[in-house]
Amino acid sequence: MIFLPNSFYQMNTVFISILIESLPFVIIGVFIAGIIQMFVTEEKIAKIMPKNPILAVLFGTFLGALFPACECGIVPIVKRLVGKGVPISAGIAFMLTGPIINPVVLFSTYVAFGSDWRMALYRALGAVIVSVLVGLIIAYFFKGNPLKTKEVHHHHHHHPVLSIRKKIWQTLQHAIDEFFSMGKYLIIGALIAAAAQTYLKTATLVAIGQGEASSSVVMMTLAFVLSLCSEADAFIASSFRSTFSTGSLVAFLVFGPMIDIKNVLMMLGTFQTKLVLMIISLTAILVFVYSLLI
Repeated sequence: MIFLPNSFYQMNTVFISILIESLPFVIIGVFIAGIIQMFVTEEKIAKIMPKNPILAVLFGTFLGALFPACECGIVPIVKRLVGKGVPISAGIAFMLTGPIINPVVLFSTYVAFGSDWRMALYRALGAVIVSVLVGLIIAYFFKGNPLKTKEVHHHHHHHPVLSIRKKIWQTLQHAIDEFFSMGKYLIIGALIAAAAQTYLKTATLVAIGQGEASSSVVMMTLAFVLSLCSEADAFIASSFRSTFSTGSLVAFLVFGPMIDIKNVLMMLGTFQTKLVLMIISLTAILVFVYSLLI
């Protein structure tokens, strides 16, 4: 028999518990997102988007509540919206809140933190404040073409009229693809979180975790590196509950879905680099300040 060190089993337990808790939410989220994408088209949203820049940003912010898209799938949606004439500021506001203020994510946050609404509320509030501010700043300071490519593909946008059976089949396919692409990140994230909690001395974690500024920076960096799915990240944050301050956990929960490795790569492929850098720096500063206020 091979004897593995005890700490390894301990890590394994943390890892499995994070996975088991979060998977149902990922599955529910993926399906709802798939269904909504089939039935709510970007055209419909573009039609009802207000013309006033401030209202457009607010509208974009709350649009997220209707689209339970994980941040993995949201960049392409924003690209299509902007292609249909939605102002970039509203698109960005939607991109930032979409993965956070939807019911699936807030409910998973509520469950992860032992059925306590406080964390979910801080998270939703933070998402709204940050994305409205980022959206407005971008509305005023970013001029020019937001997208990388100049040409607009018109011929792609004719959605053939699909039968309901085809629609359901596509929803299923979409959900399964999304699930596997998210699953990879979730597993890596759960492993890193489990390893951090097992192998970093609790004393070190507590020391970092109680410093107002340092704890937020560490948690935001962790959120960026882990690139979790917003439907599952609350379970990982809650596993740091005993060592990290509430403000820094909120920073993790607000920043992670807005800016993480996979999201940034997708944004760089879609938007002008200058715009992406604006989004990242504004979001980081605002989330940081917000976390200090909690």
